[in-house]
Amino acid sequence: MGRLIVISNRVSVPSAAGAAGAQGGLAVALNSALREHGGIWFGWSGQETEEFTGHLDMQRNEGVTTATIDLEAQDVEEYYNGYANRTLWPLFHYRIDLTEYDRNFGEGYERVNERFADSVYPLIADDDLVWVHDYHLLPLGSILRRKGIKNRIGLFLHTPWPPTRLLASLPFHERLVASMLEYDVIGLQTTEWLESFLHYVQKEMGLTVNLDNSIEYQGRRVIARAFPIGIDYAEFSQAAKSEVAKEAHQRLRDSVRGRKILIGVDRLDYSKGLGERFESFSRFLSDHPDMAGKAVLLQIAPPSRGDVESYQQIREDLERKTGHINGAHANVDFVPIRYVNRGYPRAELAGFYRAANVGLVTPLRDGMNLVAKEYVAAQDPEDPGVLILSQFAGAATQLKDALLVNPHSVEHVAETISRALDMPLKERKRRHAALLASVKEMDVLHWLKQYVLALSGVEKGSSALKSDGGPSAADPELAAQEESAKLGATEIAGSH
Repeated sequence: MGRLIVISNRVSVPSAAGAAGAQGGLAVALNSALREHGGIWFGWSGQETEEFTGHLDMQRNEGVTTATIDLEAQDVEEYYNGYANRTLWPLFHYRIDLTEYDRNFGEGYERVNERFADSVYPLIADDDLVWVHDYHLLPLGSILRRKGIKNRIGLFLHTPWPPTRLLASLPFHERLVASMLEYDVIGLQTTEWLESFLHYVQKEMGLTVNLDNSIEYQGRRVIARAFPIGIDYAEFSQAAKSEVAKEAHQRLRDSVRGRKILIGVDRLDYSKGLGERFESFSRFLSDHPDMAGKAVLLQIAPPSRGDVESYQQIREDLERKTGHINGAHANVDFVPIRYVNRGYPRAELAGFYRAANVGLVTPLRDGMNLVAKEYVAAQDPEDPGVLILSQFAGAATQLKDALLVNPHSVEHVAETISRALDMPLKERKRRHAALLASVKEMDVLHWLKQYVLALSGVEKGSSALKSDGGPSAADPELAAQEESAKLGATEIAGSH
């Protein structure tokens, strides 16, 4: 078998310093996986062009080969800001009240998926495995099939999968899911999302799901499974021990002058439950007047999708809430909420995590949530902090020794904050040891190996991918270009 071709909406080009705001799960996991094993990562550059040409910009940085294309402004508006983030994202996070249905969005979504297929097609050799990521590219596999690609193609969805009756509100939902059944493997984060997907294909499409979760569809056998994603534990642990992390840890500790620290690190998104989190912290301060001036919430929330109105609204709401809560609970030398709208390199984040007594990870709905795992990995085992985790995050199925909460209940979260801050060292160490064992075992390399093994279709004990040492492109011209530019990708190899 050949190489692994990874396809996603955006491509994160790694750098030695690490990207700011690198807490996004997809970028962290794929950079880690491809840096470890090699391969090609294809997607949108994030840049706009006046006219789409399909020109590929190929680079090799920190062991990762990337290939990117630019999109037209109309593509970005209809495909990315439109169908992906104003239709699918809210729907998949159970926010049907925010879901927008617009025919132009759907047309743009299909057009860009076609453009992705046209551009990546020449990169795919006959024996490559193709791995497509996330809700932006659900129909890409079926388009590649139409172009004659017979390779094994897999999809991994990083978001939740909504209940059947919610998905049925999407116009042409049957066509969208039928296109997904052109993949060989469909991976989801948890058994809950997997069960929702299988329920849909049974109830809405009348298909039979076998005992091994395989689906027979038009003469093809499609495997659907849960593959919980993890962090690169070894890399993150090393970052947490760096001088950058140590300096960040000390800087934060010095700035709070002995106060307890609670930390949240999330993209600025309505699915993360930031408004409810702020209200819960305010309720904690009101219910425990003895803690006035003794606890600080640091919320790091890099902005995202600023062109989408609902994201502009959440930013305004959080700024109002922050001002109101700080006005109610602050004094001349203390503000309870530090609300920061920027990202930080991962090493700095590791230092902040380690300094925090409590990690607040309380999304209203989340496919997995790697911040929860990073917080655990960053802790001092001899004096660990306490993880408070939403029961609606995918990570809750693995991190059962966290304090699980209902993020919609302000009272519940406030009471749990109090419990976390009062937790004895012995209990903190016991819980952290169990959490850390899960984070270490179910890391990003475990996720990668399990998915690639399923996608390659080989039995346990066989090599999932082996090197062929040849150029990466099926197209002779592109192969020559890649060879001359010394952009050949290291092959994935390993036994399971």
